[in-house]
Amino acid sequence: MTSCQAVQEAAVRRVAVFGGTHGNELSGVFLVKYWQEDGTEIQRPGLEARPFLANPRAVEKCCRYIDCDLNRVFDAASLGKEGSEETPYEVRRAQEINRIFGPKGGPEAYDLIFDLHNTTANMGGTLILENSRDDFIIQMCHYIKAALAPESCPVFLIEHPDLKYATSRSVSKHPVGVEVGPQPQGVLRADILDRMRKIIKHGLDFVHLFNTGKGFPPCTIEAYKIMEKVDYPRNKNNEITAVVHPNLQDKDWQPLRPGDPMFLTLEGKTILYEGDHTVYPTFVNEAAYYEKNQAFIKTVKETLSAEGIRVCVSQS
Repeated sequence: MTSCQAVQEAAVRRVAVFGGTHGNELSGVFLVKYWQEDGTEIQRPGLEARPFLANPRAVEKCCRYIDCDLNRVFDAASLGKEGSEETPYEVRRAQEINRIFGPKGGPEAYDLIFDLHNTTANMGGTLILENSRDDFIIQMCHYIKAALAPESCPVFLIEHPDLKYATSRSVSKHPVGVEVGPQPQGVLRADILDRMRKIIKHGLDFVHLFNTGKGFPPCTIEAYKIMEKVDYPRNKNNEITAVVHPNLQDKDWQPLRPGDPMFLTLEGKTILYEGDHTVYPTFVNEAAYYEKNQAFIKTVKETLSAEGIRVCVSQS
């Protein structure tokens, strides 16, 4: 039987830290390789923390991916696809990752995966959530944000009925993305590396405290919920005809109000935001998203609530 106070959560014993899901995002690659040589920094008593290079071929070539985006192929169709020589490398790799750390949605899946990413956008150190009802992850985000204060740590919620990501971390019971920037692709920056490292430290500290019996009272956090992807203006040949306006560039998480500048043409014409309510752009002018026809993502602020949690303690 179990002793229940507050909401009971299973202990988090198996944690993975993914780097190199995108091979040219070097902070995660650098940290994972370091921790593979000496994992002392990420180990905690009673917890297995496994550093893992998710896309080694892309890391070797220092490119985002080989055949297709690894962070978009953890859907049921891709994971269940019959393998052949024509199967894209990343789909085969996703199936392998699912065998190691999943199966996705199964009871044997890893408890928690931190998936480390860099962005060229000015997003700071951002935590990415996939589920607004995961009390454990909301509590973790609350802890990390408090530990990093007064430094900002935005929370980005990608839960949406139509916009599906199918991320590598989604094979775990509790997936968390860590997106830190601005940092150019194929480049390392000490300040960005340090920020990512601190987020992982505080996240693992939270897991350790939880596993050892510390209770966490109900909490709320502010999150930015994804609403819509916005493309660049284009001509009939699908060529970009305007760039992100200087007033919007580097203004991730800042309010974009109706009538504010959004894009600027080479002729000097300003294209305004014509929405009927304030939004909060992110991934503004992200280099990797040009191929995805995406200039930025609109988000709205939302408050996420978590029940108080405590680890389940088995009694004989």
